[in-house]
Amino acid sequence: MDRSKELETGSISSLLIKFSIPAIIGMLVNAFYNIVDRIYIGNMGQGVGEKALAGLGITMPIMTTIMAFGMLVGIGSSTLVSIKLGEKNKDKAENILGLAVLLNLIISIFISIIGLLFITPILRIFGADSESIFYAKQYIIVILLGTIFQNMGFGINNIIRSEGNPKIAMRTMLVGAFLNIILDPIFIFDFGLGLGIKGAAIATVISQVVTTLLVLHYFISKNSGSILNLKKANLIFSYKLMLEIFSIGLSPFAMQLAASSVSILYTRGLLKYGGNSAVAAMSIIISISMLIFMPIFGINQGVQPILGYNYGAKQYARVKKTLKLAILSGIFIASIGFIAVEFFPELIFKAFAKDAPELISLGTRGIRIDLMFLPVIGYQVVGSNYFQAIGKAKISLFLSFLRQVIILIPIILILPSFFGLTGLWLSQPIADIVAAILTSLFLYKGMKELKKLENLELCKTERNGIISK
Repeated sequence: MDRSKELETGSISSLLIKFSIPAIIGMLVNAFYNIVDRIYIGNMGQGVGEKALAGLGITMPIMTTIMAFGMLVGIGSSTLVSIKLGEKNKDKAENILGLAVLLNLIISIFISIIGLLFITPILRIFGADSESIFYAKQYIIVILLGTIFQNMGFGINNIIRSEGNPKIAMRTMLVGAFLNIILDPIFIFDFGLGLGIKGAAIATVISQVVTTLLVLHYFISKNSGSILNLKKANLIFSYKLMLEIFSIGLSPFAMQLAASSVSILYTRGLLKYGGNSAVAAMSIIISISMLIFMPIFGINQGVQPILGYNYGAKQYARVKKTLKLAILSGIFIASIGFIAVEFFPELIFKAFAKDAPELISLGTRGIRIDLMFLPVIGYQVVGSNYFQAIGKAKISLFLSFLRQVIILIPIILILPSFFGLTGLWLSQPIADIVAAILTSLFLYKGMKELKKLENLELCKTERNGIISK
């Protein structure tokens, strides 16, 4: 069956499995880049591992910001590609692909230059002290040099999925992840090159270079099976098209920037109420959170071309069914994560820092509180993604800000004053509950609007049937 036709007529459950499983694997692979780094770094031994983890935690706002720009272009362009293919407009979709490559190149170079020029004052603002800044700089300087490969590999890989080839998108990510797992110990430990935390960053960048080359080859090669082709003629700047990409990508971009701001506030609070040990613990909690959230984000990525295509093709009943299955899947995955962090937190932390009992004790308590409403997050994340997938960027942007900025930041600033470190851990679950309730209200209204559109299409079909008779 033609890939575009399959999106319009194929079984929703089969399509969700076909698109989401590779996307989930791809997103898990993306998470493993950071998780593997943290496991190896945390087990460097002789007290160095905990200090290095704290340094790594300080760099999180920078890494989140890099990812934000990757999402701005990558998710914005991939969503638009799905909609244009649904409208049978291949030429426009290829223009979007070309502009996405160009924007990733320009933005990544800009980020690298600014980051490298001001790295010391940036890390100081984020809360780095004389001990943690040494490890933070060793890691983040290498990551900044490789920004172009992170954003290009991630962003253009999304377009592979959007044009209906999720397995290829998965394979390109898997190659990079397995390479990173192999290279990490070689670059980090003394039996190899012995570069420590810097070696972890070098291994990550090399892996991202390989992923980027594979992704670009897919769109350039005539024998790759791609619907779209990356042509020199499409590598041109279009202000109007850029605004379309940015308007859709603005929601995940803002969410990532918000996460970066929250990370700064969290780090400062952690240093104040728990010291570098608390920062190291949060660094591990973030890794575990990513391991849980990435499959949910994978569902979002997998469901996006199905929602976008069918919305563009005015198949509204299929849009509703797709959304329902996606939400149930998100809740299921989050529930599995909930069981793991609530019942086996010590086991999880020992994988990252087996020789640091104080860190394990601190982190065990923190992760149980911080992720206590995981099933609710699964619902909220998938629910808010619906509006992004159908091109309603303003609603998606608001819902993204709701959980990570509007609700969370005030709580972070207020609760620790009364409850110390416990107040800091409690901030996220409180924000999760409030955001989920408000997301429900928007989804209820969105479903009513979808029903109206569906009825209009039925009326048009009936009128056309009468006229043809």
